[in-house]
Amino acid sequence: MSTDHRALAGDAALERALTGPADPPLRALPADAAALLRDLAAPPRLGAHLRVVHHAAWEVTEALGGGVEPVFDRSAVLFGAATHDIGKVRHPDELLGPGSRHEEAGHRLLRERGVEERLARFARTHAAWRTEPVELEDLLVSLADKVWKGRREADLEEMLAARLAECAGGRAWEWFLRLDDAVAPVTATADARLAYQSGHAAR
Repeated sequence: MSTDHRALAGDAALERALTGPADPPLRALPADAAALLRDLAAPPRLGAHLRVVHHAAWEVTEALGGGVEPVFDRSAVLFGAATHDIGKVRHPDELLGPGSRHEEAGHRLLRERGVEERLARFARTHAAWRTEPVELEDLLVSLADKVWKGRREADLEEMLAARLAECAGGRAWEWFLRLDDAVAPVTATADARLAYQSGHAAR
């Protein structure tokens, strides 16, 4: 296959990951995030991963409902979920195994592409909720990056519930229960999202 044909096949595979059908359906990425992935010729599996994490973030923030959104920037959370692992374009081995080099690399890549810090930061903070000062939005992106695959992190959810109580009022335990209700439907369909991601090539 010629270089041009390989490039076209790669473009088509990425496009299927970004916009193709899924069961259950997945929401489209924010247009600016999708454009970045196309411009970077991201591996299809990375596109699929970012799509499922973005969908989880959308579902959780939507389910939290009234009285919450004014205390955080939902569009920033959704963009962060849609780009948090973009550094794996530069470290594609971390698509198939553990590694953290993609975090700083993703932050640098986004800044190089003109993405402002308030949105680029999620590439660096999504795995740092235990070790660095983070905002409510960062915690929501971190949560989405866990629950899309059915994983629950009690420490993260307790921290998020406490921050919601601090920012929006109410008691932390009430927010914990509300958060649990928001997360449960996402984790219930995790197997389908895992299958969707695995169905896309890592290279």
